Amino acid sequence: MTDPTDLTRRAVLTVGSLGAFGGALVLAGCAADPDGSTPTPSPEATDEAPTEPSATPDAPAAGGDIAALADVPVGGSIDATINGEAALVSQPTAGQVVAFSAICTHQACVVAAAGNEFHCPCHGSIYDAATGEVLNGPAINPLPEIAVAVSGDRIIAAS
Repeated sequence: MTDPTDLTRRAVLTVGSLGAFGGALVLAGCAADPDGSTPTPSPEATDEAPTEPSATPDAPAAGGDIAALADVPVGGSIDATINGEAALVSQPTAGQVVAFSAICTHQACVVAAAGNEFHCPCHGSIYDAATGEVLNGPAINPLPEIAVAVSGDRIIAAS
């Protein structure tokens, strides 16, 4: 009797081609209609309740409120949440606000605000709070910037 783990090249290719054929069938089911339109499933075909179209579908999204400008010290920073994601907000000079992702570019730990720097608690990376640039590794890439704006006395997510 042969060992069941001893697959022949033919068996591997046969199983692989069957998997590719099944994948092609799934993709064919997702294709656009011949007229180029993409079919829209009926509410009965999904578990979701039907939704009403928005009144202004092309209107830009209003910026979500992040914090009061007074909550961010000039020359300092705070931890925040922007669009549901961990973020860092700093005010390098009075009225100038910048924000960055709080996810360390080294190994995805959550970075914390620390005055004019951001500190990663996992491996010690330090970032400049005004620019997001790495001051001390092991991280080598800067934190990605997040667009924010000041509206009155509030900091909001920019669209």
